[in-house]
Amino acid sequence: MTIKWTQLVIFGVLFLLVSGMGFIAARWRRPQNMAHLDEWGLGGRNFGSWVSWFLIGGDLYTAYTFVAVPALVFGAGAMGFFAVPYTIVVYPLVFLVLIRLWSVSHRHGYVTPADFVRGRFGSPVLALVVAVTGIVATMPYIALQLVGIEAVLKSMGVKGHLPIIIAFAILAAYTYKSGLRAPALIAFVKDTLIYLVIIVAVIYIPYKLGGWGSIFDAANTKFVTTKKGGLLLNDTNQLQYISLAFGSALALFLYPHSVTGVLASRNRDVIKRNMSALPAYSLLLGLIALLGFMAIAAKVTPIGTDTNTIVPQLFDKLFPDWFVGVAFAAIGIGALVPAAIMSIAAANLFTRNIYKEFLHPAATPRQEATVSKVTSLVVKVGAVLCILLLDPQFSIDLQLIGGVIILQTLPAVALGLYTRWFHRYALIAGWAVGLGFGLWMLYQIPNANTKKAHFGGSAFPLEKFGLDTKMTVYVGLVAVAANLLVVVLATWLFRALGTPAGIDHTHPTDYTADEGDPRPAVEDSKPDALTALINGEGTTRRA
Repeated sequence: MTIKWTQLVIFGVLFLLVSGMGFIAARWRRPQNMAHLDEWGLGGRNFGSWVSWFLIGGDLYTAYTFVAVPALVFGAGAMGFFAVPYTIVVYPLVFLVLIRLWSVSHRHGYVTPADFVRGRFGSPVLALVVAVTGIVATMPYIALQLVGIEAVLKSMGVKGHLPIIIAFAILAAYTYKSGLRAPALIAFVKDTLIYLVIIVAVIYIPYKLGGWGSIFDAANTKFVTTKKGGLLLNDTNQLQYISLAFGSALALFLYPHSVTGVLASRNRDVIKRNMSALPAYSLLLGLIALLGFMAIAAKVTPIGTDTNTIVPQLFDKLFPDWFVGVAFAAIGIGALVPAAIMSIAAANLFTRNIYKEFLHPAATPRQEATVSKVTSLVVKVGAVLCILLLDPQFSIDLQLIGGVIILQTLPAVALGLYTRWFHRYALIAGWAVGLGFGLWMLYQIPNANTKKAHFGGSAFPLEKFGLDTKMTVYVGLVAVAANLLVVVLATWLFRALGTPAGIDHTHPTDYTADEGDPRPAVEDSKPDALTALINGEGTTRRA
């Protein structure tokens, strides 16, 4: 394949322009001292509604989303649309959880979800478990941003890994310098380009292909002929669709990079406005998913066996080169924002909950910031190595595993915001059981396309549980259910044995505190309502 220079030049110019903005971001809202995690890792905790909306949206809707969702619709039909309902239900689902997390983190200076767990349950080991889980689940997610860039580079005729290495070297440099301010500033350009490209695509492409009726007819013909997927769900995949959408919604804001975007917000009202406005991205996602059907109607074929090239190949076939260059730049820049936030979030977890907790408790804020900067570089190198050393298809499977892994922090992080009745040792036991059970189920799933016997997806056949059905269910939801069952039973056991539960360093008013609210004068407080109800307590305790 020859290099398409018009596309490549436009892609390169826009990519370099945005990279320059990343370096300039260090001067944007510049604080007196960047050598602090609050400034480098959370942008000074001072982002307003517009900045937060673009930052969180750019964080959640990644380059991989823009190439993988249409590719899934292209290959599996209706099943690929699971991402649309899950990104709709997630915002009301996490609305009350996130504002409580912001409040308690603002009051105590927490930078990571593991910081909160450490303070809530008084357990550095539990915090370590949450931190390591977050880092492991985030790493393949960063690597998958490279899959998006690789897909557009292939479509432009660029071979080899050198361009990707250069792109991530630039990303590493401006992230090191500017911290979270870099992706926050770049997100404005990224999202504007994405909206522009998709709106043009959903108007122009149906016009070129004879209308939506022709597009859906072509898709239906393909699925009837190949008997793979379909325009509608069938009896065997409806449960998988529902459980995958719901499980993915539960997992989305447990990822460290999602929490980082929320904690960077100025106050509770910013989060409330964003949770009500972010579903606008779900509308965009629905339009993006339809590109999969458009590719079928346009008779697009992927490059080799890489189905992630479906969307780039669709644009290359139907648009002039100059617009294709803009579209490819939107996808490439769409990789930079989430990759930067993810690397910062993973670095903050290592710095706060491993380095400072166990290696250097007396670390100063400057030392923390320096370690986090260096760790963010290491994380990016690890992500690049995932692509260089592993089959990209295997990296995609790792992302499925990442969702199952991060869900196991739900009892400690999400439920912990409402009650500390759960015993710290029970939470660790539940995490271990849920993780082990989840990985066992994933191991049982083959991949028909790559002929791999294990880790071929997240749809677990219920017949393996002895049920007489062909239905499948999302592994992550079953695993976290087992996790919760163990947590509840083990908590009752530990409390019956009188095992110390750890000190709660938070106060009930911390969970509703807003910007500028004073701390309570008295440290003694009643237990949270749910804990008191379960324990039958009415007396005060040391918070």
